[in-house]
Amino acid sequence: MKVEITRLPNGLTVVTDPMPGLESAAIGIWVRCGARHETKPLMGISHMLEHMAFKGTECRSARAIAEEIEAVGGYMNAYTSREQTAFHLRMLKGDVPLGVDILADILSRPTFEQGELERERGVVLQELGQARDTPDDIIFDHLQSIVYPDSAMGWPILGEDDTVSAFTRDDLKTYMGANYRAGGMVFISSGAVDHAAMVKLVEEKFGDLKSGDAPASQAPAYGGGDLRLAQDLEQVHVTYAFPGVAASDPDIFAAQVYVTALGGGMSSRLFQEVREKRGLCYSVYAFAHPFSDGGFIGIYAGTGEGEASEISAVVAGEMAALAAKPTPEEIARAKAQLKSGLLMGLERPSARSEQIAGQLLAYGRVLPVEEVTANLDAVDVSAVQRFGERLMNASRPTMAALGPIGKLESYDAFAGRFGASRKVADLSAVALAEAE
Repeated sequence: MKVEITRLPNGLTVVTDPMPGLESAAIGIWVRCGARHETKPLMGISHMLEHMAFKGTECRSARAIAEEIEAVGGYMNAYTSREQTAFHLRMLKGDVPLGVDILADILSRPTFEQGELERERGVVLQELGQARDTPDDIIFDHLQSIVYPDSAMGWPILGEDDTVSAFTRDDLKTYMGANYRAGGMVFISSGAVDHAAMVKLVEEKFGDLKSGDAPASQAPAYGGGDLRLAQDLEQVHVTYAFPGVAASDPDIFAAQVYVTALGGGMSSRLFQEVREKRGLCYSVYAFAHPFSDGGFIGIYAGTGEGEASEISAVVAGEMAALAAKPTPEEIARAKAQLKSGLLMGLERPSARSEQIAGQLLAYGRVLPVEEVTANLDAVDVSAVQRFGERLMNASRPTMAALGPIGKLESYDAFAGRFGASRKVADLSAVALAEAE
């Protein structure tokens, strides 16, 4: 990567990442404002704003926006996370000025026309209904709500029916005016781009953005605990979580290696033990959710009603075994997976832009690839062991489950395998995980 960065007078950061030989470019705006910046009455408004941005401006109708982009063979997309909202396009290099103009238009001059708002409100309510009908999707909202209780970080990104139904045009205008400030936004382009030309174009199109910084928010406190919802489903969808680390924490690399070794692929401990050896479920994996000021480590398993009685003990057992004795071979495999994912992503402009955005949010700078790979290479068996032990010392793990949950191990039994009370429970968990 040969990344160049310029900060415009209004505070907007412009980043270019040229990729010689390409005929296309990925361009986008990342706004440091997401679901965590909402108030309870406005739960889900960041996501609604993301939808409404493409629904008409002072210069273009919603249809005109779609037709202009697709007339040149480009495509557009957007997403909302808990910490940011992104609007991005992919198009041929000759059409980049059009893309920049459209992005500036939707972010500087949206109309939030009432008819469009009512239509899109219906679309988002349908999206909420679809999420509730997808148990292996909605279970993560339930998990997040227990990990971060009484915090916007624990609220669903989509919002809730009553909040979505109540949004007004004035709500959208006020929220956007307060939070979409140039100092909290980053314009990133990867592919067939030139830095000087892009800076000139972005300054011309985005020069009237309001100055100001990204919105502030309170650091969420990890809560932990148990949430179980009985539903008539074929499977029990169960998730577990433990306090993790922030994206900029030096231990983030050990956390990533740990998660990959535990449940990041077909050779991982959870996949081999839970699926291949015991046949307890089709899907099982571990993941890390790092944020700017905290994070958590999670595990998901979808298992049958009869098999649910075993799953928690096996998960705890594999975590205990990895903390006790990680092997050099599995750590090497995990690091190879992470490095290959990083390097393969560098072959795609959209993935490169996303990497740059994540690093700017976490570190305030773009990390050279060599620095990232060196940090991964520095993770050894002892670092993974220390991180695993840190998770095993968690005094209050989190469980969230959905489906026929009657046979699932109690929260107290699962929690007893961690923290100060785990010495005896650990032995039984490890024994169970290593049986047969």
